[in-house]
Amino acid sequence: MSEPLFRDPMLPVADRVRDLLARMTLTDKVGQVNQRMYGWDAYERTPSGHRLTDAFRAEVASYDGMGALYGLQRADPWSGVTAETGIGAEDGARVSDAVQRHVVENTRLGIPVLLVEEMPHGLQALDGTLLPVNLAVGATWNPELYEEAAALAAAELRARGGHVALVSALDLARDPRWGRAEECFGEDPYLAARFTEALVRGVQGPPGPRIGPDRAAVVLKHFAGQGATVGGRNSAATELGTRELHEIHLVAARAGVRAGAAGLMAAYNEFDGLPCAGSSHLLTEILRERWGFEGLVMADGLAVDRLVRMAGDPVAAGAMALRAGTDLSLWDACFPRLAEAVGSGLVGEDTLDAAVGRVLALKFRLGLFEQPYTVARPPAPGRLERLSERIARESVTLLAHDGATLPLAGRPAGTVAVIGPNADSVPQQIGDYTAPQRPGTGSSVLAGIRAAAPEGTGVTYARGCGLVGGDLSGLPEAVALAADSDVAVLVLGGSSARESDTRFDANGAAVVASGNPVEMTCGEGVDLAEIGLPEGQSALLDAVAATGTPVVVVVVQGRPHALPDLSGTAGAVLSAWYPGPWGGRAVADVLFGSAEPQGRLPVSVPRSAAQLPVFYNGKDHGYRGYVDQPATARHPFGHGLSLTTVEYGVPRLSSRSVAADRFGGATPLSCTVRVSNTGARPVRETVQLYVRRVLGGTSWPRVRELRGFARITLAPGESTEVAFLIGAGTLASFTHAREWAVEPGEFAIGTGPSSERTREARFTVTVGRDGRPADRR
Repeated sequence: MSEPLFRDPMLPVADRVRDLLARMTLTDKVGQVNQRMYGWDAYERTPSGHRLTDAFRAEVASYDGMGALYGLQRADPWSGVTAETGIGAEDGARVSDAVQRHVVENTRLGIPVLLVEEMPHGLQALDGTLLPVNLAVGATWNPELYEEAAALAAAELRARGGHVALVSALDLARDPRWGRAEECFGEDPYLAARFTEALVRGVQGPPGPRIGPDRAAVVLKHFAGQGATVGGRNSAATELGTRELHEIHLVAARAGVRAGAAGLMAAYNEFDGLPCAGSSHLLTEILRERWGFEGLVMADGLAVDRLVRMAGDPVAAGAMALRAGTDLSLWDACFPRLAEAVGSGLVGEDTLDAAVGRVLALKFRLGLFEQPYTVARPPAPGRLERLSERIARESVTLLAHDGATLPLAGRPAGTVAVIGPNADSVPQQIGDYTAPQRPGTGSSVLAGIRAAAPEGTGVTYARGCGLVGGDLSGLPEAVALAADSDVAVLVLGGSSARESDTRFDANGAAVVASGNPVEMTCGEGVDLAEIGLPEGQSALLDAVAATGTPVVVVVVQGRPHALPDLSGTAGAVLSAWYPGPWGGRAVADVLFGSAEPQGRLPVSVPRSAAQLPVFYNGKDHGYRGYVDQPATARHPFGHGLSLTTVEYGVPRLSSRSVAADRFGGATPLSCTVRVSNTGARPVRETVQLYVRRVLGGTSWPRVRELRGFARITLAPGESTEVAFLIGAGTLASFTHAREWAVEPGEFAIGTGPSSERTREARFTVTVGRDGRPADRR
């Protein structure tokens, strides 16, 4: 008897899907679009190893198969999985293969299961190698580095039997009160798009019909507009117009789709009155019909259940989500009842077939029908760790400097007092969505300073105050140490570390109510109304500065805290966006000068929560500011200092006038700027290109918009020319015709080291050809 067509690897994926669908029952199909079981409930650890549970076997039997299994290897306080009960690196592939073997060998069609894992900043599993959080990745302005790290993280996932990586990439940190700001690449759509493309290339490998055995499918989170949540409130509604949606919140998603992302996750938030998982406008009209997306859409955890309030009951809610374009559920009670929805006519079986087909297509692309078991080898030991530390080092951002305090290695040997609640805690520098770390993993800032300090330098330590609240019982010790030292390094900021006593919502978000003593100030579910440094930390800073000892402030954070003017208080201020386990070494390298500060802000740093929003690319309405304080950021988007001086020339354009229709083909314009290192130290400079519409267009212009950047290295006294090509993507805006186009008008192209320090050159886009004005007759 010949093999069925769907088993033939030489056939196109579409033909294999069609053949397999024809062999499936309605129950089979419903099983393929369900992902309702928590992976940690599929096994239990016994003295002799891990065994599959009866609950898992029953779940497979109920649908004669399983579409996807979430979080088999996840470990954290929410799942309750610990180092003692979970799956370590040495057992990952074996347990994954046991799950897969049961599904393949005990079902009629033997359809493999997708094993889905969180990979927010490295694999969220015991022994998974952590990266700095996305906000730190964004601060590197180095997509190539991130692509390399993402590829190794995907290889680590596949070597442990996983297939699908869930990674936040599409949200923008437009409101720093939102606890999930750390998961964003920044506030800017262009920057986020470049990192999203790098993520897709790194995780999935070269574009093509197949995803290799050492790569994974990536599902990009979250679609769409979740970063625009009202008031910084997690999962709240958004207030977005069409242009704001397309020009800001869909840019990264569009880039990810064009790069070939296997899937997108429908977000919790409401858009235009509908939760995203039930929005056919987002999931079908925009994503599939306009963009041509052929991958799968996964709902966020329990998101489909939120539709019950609108649809009336779980059966109708599941049908609503399926009709809108959701293909794969996550933990909800609605999709398991899709057979009822089909039987009652609420949704057609052809709609279900389309969703099932997309799930099956991904399984074929991953090669699971030919090789359902683990064949990938883990990356070389230490390779991803070194990349994690390099990302951390390149993300450290020097916000302010008096020109003398740093580097510490340039000062006479003496004593460094390391003070603050974030100085000696690895958990507080690694961010949310992390598995328990093995003892001895990583390096705190204190440990990094002790290792990096030149011989003869004394290093003392005091915590000084708590992370939250106003407890100052440790203040006298800290002040005494600072007074007796040659320099004080104050390590302040926040923490997303989940503790064993943290309470959680059903979807895994932390529940940290007002007055809760848990020291968690950031992360999913941890939104803040006030984003300044806590009372105790502010008092500690003032007291240490009052000793007269030179002060360096290091803010370890997952959101941009509102900072006061520290120009008279601290000789240097650095931001370290949750730099990961080895971030302490990275911070120390920058402090002592063995690494130059390279980070650039991926977000604007506000002066206070009262002035929000403060993102740099708002609409250009000429607002003059509040009466009691400026409306501008404390530190603008793109800002970041070096330990040398850099000068920018005036940008030069290859033409002063270009016809709009010339942007439909070859790039018609270029911009060149001369950049010079005028100081005595080498520099890694990030040259930024901004566009500003001065006149014309069908919508009100923004103040400025990032449209390019280039990272260059200059030796002391060296100069170079940096060239940017100005094409349709540089100048296009979303028009009243609901399409991207280059509109005639006057533009200013600015280049410089940040969004607020640019020099500009202007040119005109005309209607006629070859730069000639259009005939207005």
